[in-house]
Amino acid sequence: MTPDSKISKIQELVYEIRMSDVMKRDVFTVSPRTHMSVLRVILRENRISGTPVIDKGKLVGIISVEDFIKWLANREQDCPIGEKMTRNVQTLYADEPLTHAINKFEQHGFGRFIVVERQDKRLVGIVTKGDVIEGLLKKLEIDYYKEEEVCQFRVRHFFEDILADKVELLFEYDVVGHDFNRAGESASRVKTTLRRLGLHPQVVRRVAIATFEAEMNLIVYTDGGKICVRVEPHEIFVNVEDSGPGIPDVEKALQPGYSTAPEWVRELGFGAGMGLNNVQKCANKMDLRSTVGKGTQLSFYISIEEGAKNEIN
Repeated sequence: MTPDSKISKIQELVYEIRMSDVMKRDVFTVSPRTHMSVLRVILRENRISGTPVIDKGKLVGIISVEDFIKWLANREQDCPIGEKMTRNVQTLYADEPLTHAINKFEQHGFGRFIVVERQDKRLVGIVTKGDVIEGLLKKLEIDYYKEEEVCQFRVRHFFEDILADKVELLFEYDVVGHDFNRAGESASRVKTTLRRLGLHPQVVRRVAIATFEAEMNLIVYTDGGKICVRVEPHEIFVNVEDSGPGIPDVEKALQPGYSTAPEWVRELGFGAGMGLNNVQKCANKMDLRSTVGKGTQLSFYISIEEGAKNEIN
């Protein structure tokens, strides 16, 4: 399989950046007893397009400028915000990767999300599409020169300097199942290691994204497993194994959007069903083998030379 030719820096960053990196922490809130006529002044003076509604320290809803405009257009009598707010509030977690937020913006069509802590659901921020774009642009500006400076293919010279019939670097990472607080940690370590070896940024992006998706599958669906990364002169091989429940229908599991994640996992922001599809897009070749009741083995490889040729700015 030929990998997608365009894995951009932005595609890499949406896996790396967390919601806490782009959200606004200084959140203006209102009470459900505040009247709609007062909301006009609040939105204008604070230059915001929506705000959480808090009652006795708890999040009970969200009110937006769209809600205000609708109320104004209908020429309804003045009433408390609590009567017009959205009560079923979709939230994001502060430690979620940006890719989850982007998926939720597209899925729900919202203009903003409340951000809460995963452990105690405490409100810690609010994020809009504009905040996401601004955060990406800032990160791009910081990383641009750093990335170009390390692109020297040091790993190739490393292999050439060693006198042996076969040389390879091997890295292993243990992943604990259902530990969402450490989600993406192994993929981040892989990415840092490959960067330090001087691999081309495009190659690092492909490996990092594919490994992240594989790691998330271990965390969501199993009690844990092992990720093994083998770096050779021309390829990078990644093998991911677990002794979990296995996949009943491998062919169906490879379809974009197909997911067997339970509802509680989806509420945590995971299990969108795009993981294996994203691995395929990044890899030159992928193999998935699974036995129900015994576990799953996912392996893929990425060519160092081909990955570098497909670099885009």
